[in-house]
Amino acid sequence: MHNKLITQGKMNKERTVIHLQLIENDEHHYFGSMANIYEHFTDEQLGIAYSSLRNYGLTPEHPYINKKCIIRKGLLLSKEGNRGFRKSKG
Repeated sequence: MHNKLITQGKMNKERTVIHLQLIENDEHHYFGSMANIYEHFTDEQLGIAYSSLRNYGLTPEHPYINKKCIIRKGLLLSKEGNRGFRKSKG
């Protein structure tokens, strides 16, 4: 559904970002994958096991919500840099 965006002839990079909001203390954490969440939090802290979250079908339009947390999937848009490229003389 989300293809690479082209803006004024340049291609922007897209990266998936997983936003975890812990309801109890309103903490917000950001991860590069769902698996990475479980390196920092347990099933009990989140109220859902990793396998169940994978089966849930998390999408930007379909966040996971329970009494302990809200887990959202989004896109991190970043500007394509020019690192590693030399300017041509001329």
